[in-house]
Amino acid sequence: MILYQNVTEGIFLSRPNRFIAHVLVDGKEEVCHVKNTGRCRELLVSGAKVTLSISDNPLRKTNYDLVAVWKGDTYINMDSQAPNHAAGEALWHLIPGAKQVKGEVTHGESRLDFCVETENEKWFVEVKGVTLEKEGHALFPDAPTERGIKHLHTLIRCVEEGHKAAALFVIQMKGVHSFSPHDLMHQAFGDALREAAQKGVELWAYDCRVTEKGITIDLPVPVKL
Repeated sequence: MILYQNVTEGIFLSRPNRFIAHVLVDGKEEVCHVKNTGRCRELLVSGAKVTLSISDNPLRKTNYDLVAVWKGDTYINMDSQAPNHAAGEALWHLIPGAKQVKGEVTHGESRLDFCVETENEKWFVEVKGVTLEKEGHALFPDAPTERGIKHLHTLIRCVEEGHKAAALFVIQMKGVHSFSPHDLMHQAFGDALREAAQKGVELWAYDCRVTEKGITIDLPVPVKL
């Protein structure tokens, strides 16, 4: 999936706040927009090689978006919008018989990422991008997320109402061999995820093929609760 038309490389220097980073580009320090408001502390370390998307909008305050980073030999997309773009394409294949894929659907008091309609049923799907990896294990979240818990409770209600529901964890890299909730970061989210699984919400985790141009959902990864 092509998300970024014009890209360049840089060296990460610092992140004064969650929205911007200072990056060395062709020997000059540039202020870049970070397309992920998560902590990403294990990724954005001084000296890391990063990929920047170049903006052609003259009204923007910054010319660059920071979209990917090298962590050792692993290339990780960290654009928080990329998983939904990739999922929008992949759901046509992940849900057999899909006839319509709608994005940004309201159900009850929550807004979920997708509703997929087949001939006989509706699937409600919430997508979470995963950038945290430790020793080959993908983990979510990397910061407490009450919003994520709310989404899981909504998926449970969807099942109780007779629909299908799934939480799709898009791991924005290759090279991981399992996915788990990050209980040490947010135990309540892990508990909610296990409750959702017990009540019929399907849990899917997929890794991605990552290039400078974007990400494509690739292979399933085992979910360990």
